[in-house]
Amino acid sequence: MVLLEFSMSPLGKGESVGKYVARSLDIIDKSGVAYRLNPMGTVLEGEWEEVFSVVQQCYERMKKDCNRISCTIKVDYRKGHSGRLKSKVASVEKKLKRSVRQ
Repeated sequence: MVLLEFSMSPLGKGESVGKYVARSLDIIDKSGVAYRLNPMGTVLEGEWEEVFSVVQQCYERMKKDCNRISCTIKVDYRKGHSGRLKSKVASVEKKLKRSVRQ
């Protein structure tokens, strides 16, 4: 299982690119892959092929009307572990003995 965090946005489309991000989030949500949206990107959890397929779909949609795209991807693979979208935060909260802001 992998956690994949990515941020993809068009260049040359002005300061606000929320409509492009929303289109990608729609693809992500419909994919069925577990995810968490954050202010700087989105974290997906699943098998390698599965999460990269979602990123590919977002890219294919964005390139239809965007001539330049910036994308950053960060991957954390851990054999045999799933549910890390929640468990990694829960682990830190347990050590702190309190909830953290999300």
